Amino acid sequence: MTMRFRRVDRLPEFDRDFKKLEKKLRTLAEDLTTLIDTLLFAFHKLNIENEGVKRIDDLGQVRLPVYKVKKFTCKSLKGKGSRTGLRLIYGFDAEKDRIELIEIYMKSDKAAEDRDRIKTHYGE
Repeated sequence: MTMRFRRVDRLPEFDRDFKKLEKKLRTLAEDLTTLIDTLLFAFHKLNIENEGVKRIDDLGQVRLPVYKVKKFTCKSLKGKGSRTGLRLIYGFDAEKDRIELIEIYMKSDKAAEDRDRIKTHYGE
């Protein structure tokens, strides 16, 4: 997928979310790669603060920090810019230089991230 991080992995649940969205948003795979290579790279590797990425702090004990991307540009959603309503939830392991994609969804379809999914995979 990308060479800016040592690894980018996906949870099986993420793949299911992604496949559903990709049917409606044909450019989603390309847009996700661009997001990882630019926004996430700048945020984690260059320490460039961006209002589009926020750490989710109120999860209790988790083995890795978990983040939400609110600025996700998708070419298939013309005229929407970076505030498309797409949300990406991921964990970042700085030691292993690894991103794990947890969840992707449209804000209009769902109010918030699946905290049970996060706790199942990241809880201690």
